[in-house]
Parts: sequence; C-alpha cells; structure tokens
Amino acid sequence: MSGEERRDDHGAITGRIVARMLLEAGAIRVSQAQPFVLAAGWASPVYIDCRLLIGEMRWRRTVTDLTVATLRRSPSTDFDMVAGAETAGIPWASFLAERLDLPLRYVRKRSLGIGRDAQVEGGDVEGRHVLLVDDLTTDGHSKAAFTRGLRQAGATVTDAFSIFHHAVFPGGKERMASLGLRLHSLAGWEDLLRLEPTEGLDKAQRQLLEKFLEDPVGWSFRNGGRGRDS
Repeated sequence: MSGEERRDDHGAITGRIVARMLLEAGAIRVSQAQPFVLAAGWASPVYIDCRLLIGEMRWRRTVTDLTVATLRRSPSTDFDMVAGAETAGIPWASFLAERLDLPLRYVRKRSLGIGRDAQVEGGDVEGRHVLLVDDLTTDGHSKAAFTRGLRQAGATVTDAFSIFHHAVFPGGKERMASLGLRLHSLAGWEDLLRLEPTEGLDKAQRQLLEKFLEDPVGWSFRNGGRGRDS
C-alpha cells in the first residue's frame, strides 16, 4: 500500500476543476526569465501557490468538498485524526477536520528544541490513525519528515494528502513506497495542460511548461537548481 492513487474519471474532473481554480486565484505563476527555486531545491519555470486558495470562501469550500470526495473513494482512509504539515498544510487540515468532525493536530518538520520540544502539536497522537495533510508534494522529502515525526509520537500514518503533486522529480515514488505511504492529490501538471488555451496557459507558457516537463531534472540543473546527484 504505497505510491499515489491511480486516477479515474473522477480524478480527471477534479484535477480540471482545481487547475481552473488555481488559475483564477492567480496561484500559477510562470516566469520566462527568472526560474523559481522550490523548497526542495529544484528549479522550475512555474510556481504553484496553493495558499492563495485560502483567501476566498468558495475556493476553500470547493477544495474541501473535492478532498472529502477523493478520500471517500479510497478504501484505505479509515483514519480518525487529521494532522496539518507546517505551515501551509495547517489551514487545509483545519478545514478538513472541521468537515469530517475529527480531531486536529499539526506536525513540524523537526522539533524546535525549546519549550515542550515537540514535533507534533495540539495534543497526543498515540494510537491514532492520522491523515497527513499538506498543500504541495514535490519529491516527498518533507512528507517523510512529517510522517516519521507522527510515527515517533505513536501515530499510525498510512495516507497523505496534498492539493497539488509535482510528480516529476526523482525519488518521490520510491520515498513514498519506502514509507508505506499512499499519496492522494487533487491536481498535477497534466491537469493544467488539459485545459483549453482560452481557459488555461497561453501558448508561450504552455511551451515553456512542456519543455520543462521533457527533462525536469536537467532543466532544474541548467537553471540554478538541483541536479540528479545534488
């Protein structure tokens, strides 16, 4: 039980809706001249800022509705608690926990070394089956840190959720498999490319994204980001 859920017609429709919302919110930023360096160190011509979806009630509600529908289509999601990944995963975990009437916690990448020195905040997770929630997944490094923190605190963690999954950088699938973690996501690059030009990226932006997706690791290295061995 690892890797990412296979997409069906529901997944394709969901991805299209979320891609449109990201564009409407101005959450998809394309740079022809100056690449973005992601938190994991990879360079990309496109930056996805899911935090902008927090700003409007209709976007928050739609994402939460689609998340619930997506999770309920999986047989593995018998969790009884939700944990938000610092920091951008915390609001989405809050919306989801409220909708599902479940307890809420949040988890840091590492403990602060001060105060309680806890990696998991908001209460005990001992013996609980916890869904990890974040806004983005790049190559899975942060998900590994969050998952280990929750498990060290006594939680069972089998599933993680993110709004957008880059899914093009090496190591992510293997990292999820090594953790025994199933990743659920609402949208990815393919959903942006499926949109018609009138509702999605313009011709130049689409060409830039397609060029990047042909060799994301090489593109990253040539534009100041990580390479395969870095």
